[in-house]
Amino acid sequence: MFKSTLKALSAAALLAASAVAAHAADFTIRATANSNEADEDYDGLIVFKNYVEAASNGAIEVELFIGTQLCSKGAECLQGVADGSIDVYISTSGGASGIFPYVQVLDLPYLMANDRIAETVLAGDFTRKMREMALRDSGGAIRLMTIGNTGGWRNFANTQRRIQTPADMEGLKIRTVVADLPQELVRALGASPTPIPWPELFTSFQTGVVEGSKNGITDIMGMKFPDAGLQYVTLDGHAYMGALWWMNNEKFMSMPEDLRRVVVDGFAALQQATFASPKRKSIQAYEDFVAGGGDLYVPTPEEKAAFKEAAAPVYDWFKANINGGEEIFDALTAAVAEAEAEIDAGMSMDIK
Repeated sequence: MFKSTLKALSAAALLAASAVAAHAADFTIRATANSNEADEDYDGLIVFKNYVEAASNGAIEVELFIGTQLCSKGAECLQGVADGSIDVYISTSGGASGIFPYVQVLDLPYLMANDRIAETVLAGDFTRKMREMALRDSGGAIRLMTIGNTGGWRNFANTQRRIQTPADMEGLKIRTVVADLPQELVRALGASPTPIPWPELFTSFQTGVVEGSKNGITDIMGMKFPDAGLQYVTLDGHAYMGALWWMNNEKFMSMPEDLRRVVVDGFAALQQATFASPKRKSIQAYEDFVAGGGDLYVPTPEEKAAFKEAAAPVYDWFKANINGGEEIFDALTAAVAEAEAEIDAGMSMDIK
């Protein structure tokens, strides 16, 4: 009896699988991330794929291309999104700044104090404002779907000494990307910005070409930078490592409204996954860093205030020199103030 039942269930499962396979999806979304399967971006895409395919009852199929199969650099990948050869792409702010310079607002230091504030801001109208600007500036071709996280928070790390105050930054050669804003920040703090390609950074630490960087702990440990001499990390949390998820707008708008809702919900699930993933992964990364002899320093509130004060000129530089800078800066600071008020009000009720 049991064997007969098992055979019947197996046959039913095979028939169901055949029926799903026979039903071709109405839409296929080709999504790419220039990362690997250990990355937060991949975690987000897996959640997105699972949700969208299930919630659409197979009407949408999501194909994942992890690495550089479809494209390798921000401008190239975003061009692929614009012309429709790529449907979904994730970039850092630096990767998209050549086309949408105002996305560098996410790199402005010390504007968002913690995860709760950042997550509240990025799940609200600020992201819609940036979407509006990107659609306008791409001629309606590239749509910002959501902003998640890719690596936690940027902190200052170096090979030379513990950094407790801005004065400790004086003279250090800090690796930056080519974009203007991170270089302005490093200069404002008294250090020397040194643009170095990411693949060359390990060797650059070893040879002294650079002495520090602005990275999250999972990137530091994933790239084994302590083996190259990086032994000091200051948890100043100067910038939230935002992940911008772009989609070809024509593909999105070609779907009926019910499927567009599924896709939007899928990106909300993706966002939550990328918010959570760095928190878990950073626990082991910090433990491994300290176990290997690394010096981990948490600035006092007074020390952090001194860093913010030293970095303040960067805000004026951004508003004056970045196209759309003042518009997006005002949107972010207003969203932060609203999030802080909302969270503080909730905290007042929750602790009583």
